[in-house]
Amino acid sequence: MYNFAIACGVIVGASLFAGMAALFMNQPPIKTMAEVAASLKIWAVAVALGGTFSSLEVLEQGILKGEIRGMTKHVLYISAALAGANTGCGIIQLLKICGALWEK
Repeated sequence: MYNFAIACGVIVGASLFAGMAALFMNQPPIKTMAEVAASLKIWAVAVALGGTFSSLEVLEQGILKGEIRGMTKHVLYISAALAGANTGCGIIQLLKICGALWEK
Protein backbone atom coordinates (compact mmCIF):
# COMPACT_ATOMS: atom_id res chain seq x y z
CA MET A 1 0.00 0.00 0.00
CA TYR A 2 2.88 2.37 0.76
CA ASN A 3 4.41 1.92 -2.69
CA PHE A 4 1.09 2.70 -4.37
CA ALA A 5 0.53 5.85 -2.31
CA ILE A 6 4.10 7.10 -2.70
CA ALA A 7 4.11 6.69 -6.49
CA CYS A 8 0.68 8.31 -6.82
CA GLY A 9 1.72 11.18 -4.55
CA VAL A 10 4.91 11.82 -6.51
CA ILE A 11 2.98 12.12 -9.77
CA VAL A 12 0.15 14.27 -8.40
CA GLY A 13 2.40 16.48 -6.26
CA ALA A 14 4.97 17.11 -8.95
CA SER A 15 2.25 17.83 -11.50
CA LEU A 16 0.50 20.30 -9.21
CA PHE A 17 3.73 22.17 -8.50
CA ALA A 18 4.59 22.17 -12.22
CA GLY A 19 1.14 23.63 -12.90
CA MET A 20 1.74 26.42 -10.39
CA ALA A 21 5.11 27.15 -11.98
CA ALA A 22 3.45 27.24 -15.40
CA LEU A 23 1.02 29.87 -14.10
CA PHE A 24 3.94 32.06 -13.02
CA MET A 25 5.60 31.61 -16.41
CA ASN A 26 2.36 32.40 -18.29
CA GLN A 27 2.13 28.88 -19.77
CA PRO A 28 -0.95 26.62 -19.93
CA PRO A 29 -0.96 24.85 -16.53
CA ILE A 30 -3.13 21.85 -17.43
CA LYS A 31 -1.02 20.98 -20.45
CA THR A 32 2.15 21.30 -18.40
CA MET A 33 0.70 19.13 -15.65
CA ALA A 34 -0.21 16.37 -18.13
CA GLU A 35 3.25 16.45 -19.72
CA VAL A 36 5.01 16.28 -16.36
CA ALA A 37 2.79 13.45 -15.14
CA ALA A 38 3.53 11.37 -18.24
CA SER A 39 7.27 11.96 -18.06
CA LEU A 40 7.61 11.21 -14.34
CA LYS A 41 6.05 7.74 -14.25
CA ILE A 42 9.29 5.77 -14.16
CA TRP A 43 10.80 8.12 -11.59
CA ALA A 44 7.75 7.75 -9.35
CA VAL A 45 8.20 3.97 -9.45
CA ALA A 46 11.90 4.35 -8.61
CA VAL A 47 11.09 6.64 -5.68
CA ALA A 48 8.43 4.27 -4.36
CA LEU A 49 10.87 1.35 -4.46
CA GLY A 50 13.46 3.29 -2.50
CA GLY A 51 15.60 4.51 -5.36
CA THR A 52 17.83 1.44 -5.35
CA PHE A 53 18.13 -1.71 -7.36
CA SER A 54 17.47 -3.99 -4.39
CA SER A 55 14.19 -5.13 -5.94
CA LEU A 56 15.98 -6.16 -9.11
CA GLU A 57 18.61 -8.02 -7.07
CA VAL A 58 15.87 -9.93 -5.24
CA LEU A 59 14.25 -10.79 -8.58
CA GLU A 60 17.61 -12.06 -9.84
CA GLN A 61 18.05 -14.24 -6.74
CA GLY A 62 14.52 -15.52 -7.12
CA ILE A 63 15.15 -16.61 -10.66
CA LEU A 64 18.68 -17.96 -10.24
CA LYS A 65 18.49 -19.37 -6.70
CA GLY A 66 14.83 -20.28 -6.57
CA GLU A 67 13.80 -17.90 -3.77
CA ILE A 68 10.20 -17.62 -4.90
CA ARG A 69 8.79 -15.99 -1.74
CA GLY A 70 11.08 -12.95 -1.90
CA MET A 71 10.64 -12.66 -5.63
CA THR A 72 6.84 -12.72 -5.34
CA LYS A 73 6.93 -10.06 -2.64
CA HIS A 74 9.02 -7.70 -4.75
CA VAL A 75 6.93 -8.31 -7.85
CA LEU A 76 3.94 -7.17 -5.80
CA TYR A 77 5.87 -4.08 -4.64
CA ILE A 78 6.78 -3.19 -8.21
CA SER A 79 3.21 -3.81 -9.40
CA ALA A 80 1.80 -1.59 -6.66
CA ALA A 81 4.23 1.20 -7.55
CA LEU A 82 3.32 0.93 -11.24
CA ALA A 83 -0.38 0.99 -10.38
CA GLY A 84 0.13 4.07 -8.20
CA ALA A 85 2.02 5.91 -10.93
CA ASN A 86 -0.68 5.08 -13.46
CA THR A 87 -3.40 6.15 -11.05
CA GLY A 88 -1.65 9.48 -10.42
CA CYS A 89 -1.31 10.03 -14.16
CA GLY A 90 -4.99 9.14 -14.55
CA ILE A 91 -5.97 11.72 -11.94
CA ILE A 92 -4.08 14.40 -13.84
CA GLN A 93 -5.68 13.29 -17.11
CA LEU A 94 -9.08 13.51 -15.40
CA LEU A 95 -8.28 17.09 -14.36
CA LYS A 96 -7.38 17.84 -17.96
CA ILE A 97 -10.69 16.42 -19.21
CA CYS A 98 -12.67 18.30 -16.55
CA GLY A 99 -10.84 21.50 -17.47
CA ALA A 100 -11.81 21.06 -21.11
CA LEU A 101 -15.44 20.48 -20.12
CA TRP A 102 -15.40 23.50 -17.83
CA GLU A 103 -14.35 25.79 -20.70
CA LYS A 104 -17.38 24.83 -22.81
